[in-house]
Amino acid sequence: MAAPETAPPAPSSLKRIVAASLIGTTIEWYDFFLYGSAAALVFNELFFPDEDPLVGTLLSFLTYAVGFAARPLGALVFGHYGDRLGRKKLLVLSLLMMGGATFAIGLMPTHATIGSAAPILLTVLRLVQGFALGGEWGGAVLLVSEHGDAKRRGFWASWPQTGAPAGQLLATGVLSALTALLSDAAFSSWGWRIPFLLSGVLVIVGLWIRLSVDESPVFKAALAQAEQRKAEADQVEKMPVVAVLRHHWRDVLIAMGARMAENISYYVITAFILVYATTAVDMSKQTALNAVLIGSAVHFAVIPLWGALSDRIGRRPVYLIGAIGVGAWMFPFFALIDTAGFGALLLAVTVGLVLHGAMYAPQAAFFSEMFATRMRYSGASIGAQFSSVAAGAPAPLIATALLADYDSSTPIALYVIAAALLTVVAIACARETRERDLTTLDTAADEVEDAPATAAADARTA
Repeated sequence: MAAPETAPPAPSSLKRIVAASLIGTTIEWYDFFLYGSAAALVFNELFFPDEDPLVGTLLSFLTYAVGFAARPLGALVFGHYGDRLGRKKLLVLSLLMMGGATFAIGLMPTHATIGSAAPILLTVLRLVQGFALGGEWGGAVLLVSEHGDAKRRGFWASWPQTGAPAGQLLATGVLSALTALLSDAAFSSWGWRIPFLLSGVLVIVGLWIRLSVDESPVFKAALAQAEQRKAEADQVEKMPVVAVLRHHWRDVLIAMGARMAENISYYVITAFILVYATTAVDMSKQTALNAVLIGSAVHFAVIPLWGALSDRIGRRPVYLIGAIGVGAWMFPFFALIDTAGFGALLLAVTVGLVLHGAMYAPQAAFFSEMFATRMRYSGASIGAQFSSVAAGAPAPLIATALLADYDSSTPIALYVIAAALLTVVAIACARETRERDLTTLDTAADEVEDAPATAAADARTA
């Protein structure tokens, strides 16, 4: 059965959809990254005060990693309902969950007030954050990918990806301003709460924008097809996750491998760097935050450029530039930081994030083009979020443990290089997707699904 044609949206409509996805992902990543920065800077003192400072940081990063553990569950639940009910409804729900959990962190008591219940409550709220983010990413990039112009899908779909550096920029900027304006005592006492409470205002803005956009036309067409098949042949659709694992297991594994270097390098460059610069090199918190702040601004600017380049030369070549580049940069990265100069630190972080952007920018279109519409939310989310448990979740924790054990950056650099090699292998095994038509993918999926039913019917009439 051929997929119905869907007219491309008007430029003004597409820009509104891109803006809705970008603002939503910015808020969600602001909430998620804010926790990471706070874990590196103050949570060890507030929630694990009885531990050695570096051990307290490890425990703090462990609660940070718990958020990643919840992301695969969020991917499964949001992916299932997003493929059944639509992208827009689930994106609104994810924003409410993330914002509510972040706002609650800003209100919660610390270890000094309620003892061991404080880190437990903190962990629960972190789990809610991770669950929400597990469903956010897939829906946001698909809403744009499925609305956008096929010839410029890499460019348009890269804009929701800029929500990550924008959220990092916003979170780091707020923390940097507070650490500059407040004394260390004031920041540790009450100042750290302000960025978390600010999330409540941001969520209201994000909801207002997200509620104003339309559902993906590609999803509407695929849903109509499914309803027609059900009416004509009484054919019940398989659960999206079952269909993904049956027909797209290879693509899921490729997506997971592709995420390894991208995820690990990002959290080493933006989260662990706050620990390394302030403990191993004895730089100030403010200096480290400023370097991440400026680097994130450059990161934001280059992501659409990498996305546009992927429309010209393909997703795989751009992704490989990033994976190989990040691996090659790790030893210079730490060598520059060890000089203890702000300019060298800024150069290390900025170049690292520019190279990371070459992987992150084409990722949205690349993953979207792997899966058929009625299993796309599940497929893209599973591939992206299941890998985060092995990649981004333990990255700051592993890096901090390696630093504690070896008192050297060399094992950390080798850790990132190993991840880069794994990503290069995954991309080498992938097919180029730049020319794929999303509706053609739906037609191919229909043919696969229809084949067993047709064979059974032939057998009955023989």
